[in-house]
Amino acid sequence: MTIENKEIDTLIVGAGQAGVAMSEHLSHLDIPHLVLERHRIAERWRTERWDSLVANGPAWHDRFPGLEFDDVDSDGFPSKERIAAYFEDYARKFNAPVHTGVDVLSVERNIGQPGFTIETSEGVIKANRVVAATGPFQRPVIPPIAPEDANLTQLHSSEYRNPEQLPEGAVLVVGAGSSGVQIADELQRSGRNVHLSVGPHHRPPRAYRGRDFCWWLGVLGEWDAEAMAPGTEHVTIAVSGARGGHTVDFRHLARQGVTLVGRTKAFDNGKVSFETDLAENIARGDENYLSLLDAADAYIARNGLDLPQEPEARIIPPSPECITDPLLELDMAEAGIGSIIWATGFAVDYRWLKVNAFDEHGKPQHQRGVSSEPGIYFLGLPWLSRRGSSFIWGVWHDARHIADHIATQRKYLAYQDALQYRTGSADHSGRNNAAYAQSQTQEVRIARED
Repeated sequence: MTIENKEIDTLIVGAGQAGVAMSEHLSHLDIPHLVLERHRIAERWRTERWDSLVANGPAWHDRFPGLEFDDVDSDGFPSKERIAAYFEDYARKFNAPVHTGVDVLSVERNIGQPGFTIETSEGVIKANRVVAATGPFQRPVIPPIAPEDANLTQLHSSEYRNPEQLPEGAVLVVGAGSSGVQIADELQRSGRNVHLSVGPHHRPPRAYRGRDFCWWLGVLGEWDAEAMAPGTEHVTIAVSGARGGHTVDFRHLARQGVTLVGRTKAFDNGKVSFETDLAENIARGDENYLSLLDAADAYIARNGLDLPQEPEARIIPPSPECITDPLLELDMAEAGIGSIIWATGFAVDYRWLKVNAFDEHGKPQHQRGVSSEPGIYFLGLPWLSRRGSSFIWGVWHDARHIADHIATQRKYLAYQDALQYRTGSADHSGRNNAAYAQSQTQEVRIARED
């Protein structure tokens, strides 16, 4: 498809959960917009996740308000393929103007006139506003300590698909958030010897007293927390919906056969060294786990709820030897390690967004997604407005706030243009505003090439 008319009010970059949510709200407000996606809708769910991945939240929770998973039990965990199909269904539900296979190359502010010029793989577009809805998983991060060893297969978690993908031998998984824990568990169950490098983490119960942890974080107000607690910026969360959902328990993983080690420190001459922080990291994870149980019990008592007791949830078993006497160094050849999975997260990549919306570290500057550069918006980032911002349901609410902001700005400009029309102003500024008013209602026409 080619873009004939290259002007639009609002351009949304990205058609994952953030872009689809943004499009829905703009559609309901009758704001002309276009969504550009370099691949397919929800592409990262399709091709940048391992084969067995399911959602970490239950179907009743991890969805948009306007559509349920009609073929998944409400307490079940949809597969990654089902989630991708869900977003396609949702976009189809309101006829979202999504155009796939179009790569956005650059966005620059116009000089002497409103809006932005956007270069794409299909031509140039003019837009009054741009929403960066590319989310937080843009650039896989592998730390610089990664060894340069041609004999090792090294993959980021976004590249891992299944155990058969790896050469024979043991595996070191670096990172014990949700991805690292689930991958290590899958590899061990497939018969591999696995070492799991564990850093600071939170590990909520999958469910407690008959309610999923997503419900508990909701009624306790945790999803609405506006900022991370001090000192938790590098603390990941370990939760899993795999095999019907279960509480992540590192001691259980160790008894299952996974060797736990501390944070990975360095590689040198075929050896890997680890920090001495394993027991501390496990203990702090336990503290986080128990604190949520305490908060849940207090909520139940305060509200007089009749929910079943679960005293066994508080039983913390003895630590296995790999925790009490942890490995600090490992000869990878002797251990038979032929692969490393780096479950070390992602970074954003806004090199295409050439505007004044970032601080000196390249971090987006914004308030609830409304950036410091007028007309530029960010959506889908963790903690955009609250803890739940990067989750499926959370991004939907953030998108509504941004759409309302865009609608308000359009009303102010429409008033300004109407006032100038009534007063007969025809100076240079008036002509610019008239052109801007015309662009406010101009639709994009898309010609499909057979």
